[in-house]
Amino acid sequence: MAATKNIEVIKGPSSSLYGSEAIGGVVNFITISPTKTPALKFSSQLNDLGYKRADLQSSFTAGNWGFALSGYYADKRNSFIEYSDFSKKTFTARLDYKFSPYTSISHSVTWLKYESDMSGSIDSTKFANRTFFSPQTFTYRNVNALRYRSTLTHNWSDRSKTTASLVFRENSIAQNPSYSIRNDYRKLSNGSWTGKKNIAHGEENKSSFNSYNFIGQHRQNFAWKEAVLIGGTSIDLSPTSYKAEYINISIDTIRGKYIDYEKKDSLLTNYKTNINNYAGFAHFEFSPINKLRVVASIRYDVFRYKFDNHLKPSSFSGSPDTTNTFSAVSPKVGFTYNFSKRTGIYANYSQGFVPPQVTEMYRGVKVPDIKSSTFHNYEVGGWMEMIKDLLSADVSVYKLSGTNEIISVRLDDGTSENRNAGKTAHKGMEAGLNANVTKDVSFRISSAYSEHHFTEFIEKGNNYNGFEMNGAPRWLHNAELWYKPSYLKGFRIGAEWQKVGSYYLDPKNTTKHKGYDVMNLRTGYAFKRFDVWINAMNVLDKYYAYIASKSTSGYSYTPGEPLNFNVGINYDFGKLLKR
Repeated sequence: MAATKNIEVIKGPSSSLYGSEAIGGVVNFITISPTKTPALKFSSQLNDLGYKRADLQSSFTAGNWGFALSGYYADKRNSFIEYSDFSKKTFTARLDYKFSPYTSISHSVTWLKYESDMSGSIDSTKFANRTFFSPQTFTYRNVNALRYRSTLTHNWSDRSKTTASLVFRENSIAQNPSYSIRNDYRKLSNGSWTGKKNIAHGEENKSSFNSYNFIGQHRQNFAWKEAVLIGGTSIDLSPTSYKAEYINISIDTIRGKYIDYEKKDSLLTNYKTNINNYAGFAHFEFSPINKLRVVASIRYDVFRYKFDNHLKPSSFSGSPDTTNTFSAVSPKVGFTYNFSKRTGIYANYSQGFVPPQVTEMYRGVKVPDIKSSTFHNYEVGGWMEMIKDLLSADVSVYKLSGTNEIISVRLDDGTSENRNAGKTAHKGMEAGLNANVTKDVSFRISSAYSEHHFTEFIEKGNNYNGFEMNGAPRWLHNAELWYKPSYLKGFRIGAEWQKVGSYYLDPKNTTKHKGYDVMNLRTGYAFKRFDVWINAMNVLDKYYAYIASKSTSGYSYTPGEPLNFNVGINYDFGKLLKR
């Protein structure tokens, strides 16, 4: 976040421009550019639940060169949930050079290291008794990530621009996951119990990939009807590897803790996969009449998976070597119409898709017949400024249908796996209101109502057709009230309300979670080169679970943070450098 200039949010499926997995929306984090005058900012914050963080942001320009460096360190120790420590280090460096007023090149590199305990969730008894006990003592997740990008930009004229980017990524995730632990002692379908109470089974695994990517794009503006044409191509070559080893876990039955484990020299999974993605895309927009803007885009993707298994067919994950190919055409078409500068409407149809992931395809003794998920979305909406600079509102309605949607299914032993869900249906409405109540007081509220249903889904003999999807609340609300007094410039105080409505805990819709609502208070004061703040999060100290689920093995809850205070300070050295 220290490297972020602004955040762009695009609603709905956007595979027509961004490719696979852009199904619910796209969030673009746009990094800061080198500034013309030297800038240097430092901030630090902490709370009383063991969290602390420090951020640094700097940039300057010298002649044709521009440089920006940003990063932060954060960690949490001894929080209210047992065994939930983590640390995160990341930085981004960017170097720009102008060859001429028309041609420039930009290089950026981002490095990240993340290390975390995996405490897992708690059962219904511990949640009811507010016991933030974790049975885990050794589970972890470690992430190392490196990303390099080089973009060459040439402006042929005021109406014509070409960009070409090379991207390299190197990622690895090593973990001993708490969600893969399965007790040996378990209940059978006939009601009897079997296995040993002091033994459990798990795994240590590591997933890695390199990615070599080229993106070429040209933008051409035309005088005719204010038309714009954007076209391009993308090539992504990503060799991946995955290795998982079986571990035998010892249980302290008195304390209810997984206390130790040993490797049994037994490989569960060991493979490499070359994932190649080739794509071409085009986007066109124009204004056939005044105030009307029509847009259309299309993209064609081809994915080729070449799977090389290092295990024998008889192994736990002994899928045979194979090559699979998936392709998709993703269109989008829509329009916006501005009745005035303050009022407008829009409508669009868009399609998104998700090819099967590698772990969904090849983790087993055979390659499953999993298809790409496809999503068709229809959306209409509008916005209006009822009172200039004082009151505005927006509203949208959508209907989305998913075919062969891949969801996470919780199994009887507590683990999860992804499967094609057949068909699903999603529909909803979103609305927002912004008001400047007075010169010093502002208010906003946004709400969303949505319904998510299985339309064709039969799993393990259970028919879920017509049932609501579990973990999907119908109502979401978020509101803020801010007071920024004109007589005390730089001071601010605000209240935020977040509400998540009730939802079903299981696909059979037998049990509902009541949801939760949380209040936060924030206050701060910016003066000279300083900005200081104090935030009271969950100020009413509500006890709630922000994730809850149910399976045959019982209930599972991930509790939200209790009342806590976050204090921070930001210092802008750049203003000193400008003097």
